This record gives sequence, structure tokens and C-alpha cells, in this order.
Amino acid sequence: MATFRYIVDDVDQAVSFYRDQLGFALNQQYGPAMAILEKDDLQLWVAGPPASASRPMPDGSKPAPGGWSRIVVVVTDIAGTVEDLRGAGVRFKNDIIEGPGGRQVLCEDPSGNVVELFQPG
Repeated sequence: MATFRYIVDDVDQAVSFYRDQLGFALNQQYGPAMAILEKDDLQLWVAGPPASASRPMPDGSKPAPGGWSRIVVVVTDIAGTVEDLRGAGVRFKNDIIEGPGGRQVLCEDPSGNVVELFQPG
């Protein structure tokens, strides 16, 4: 199982987004500090401001959400998924694009972390 960590602004919001919008299962939650969610062979750790993963580095830089690295969630109906997520207020960075392997679109979790939705073609 692959494990990925996202730094988030609010663990409860992140849990709600990944569980209710993208179909992840909540495995464990440690209050506002961290939660572990799972989908297929992916384990996602979301770390909030109180988490050790959110502490500043020795050079003073602080981990923050919103980079371009991302998890990929495979879907069977990308157009329908996008429509449902837009209806729920999810923000998208682009429209669906098509490439040699399928179709993809980028959305954001409540903290601004990028999630790729991908439909194999």
C-alpha cells in the first residue's frame, strides 16, 4: 500500500472532503492533528497545524498545503464525477483534458492541495 501525506489547514474539513466527496474510508483520526484515510491501495495521512509534520524546519521554512504533487484518484465516469463535485462546491484548477492514457482533471481539497481525477482511456 502506498502512503502519501498532505499538510492541511483543518483535519475535519479534509476528512469530510476525502471521505464524503472522493470515497475514502476514515481509518483513524487523532483529533485536529492528523487523520489516516484509505482508498484501494492508497493510504492518505492528512496533517493539521498541531501535527509534528507541520512543525517548522531548522531553516525556518514551514510545511504548507497546496503544492503540485498530488494523489491520483481513478474514476470510471470523469464527467459525472466532475459534475457532482462542482455541485458540492469543489474547486477545479482546469477543465477535463485528454491525453494518450485517458482523461484527467485537477481539483483542490479544502486546503488547496491538488487531487487528480483520472479516467483511463
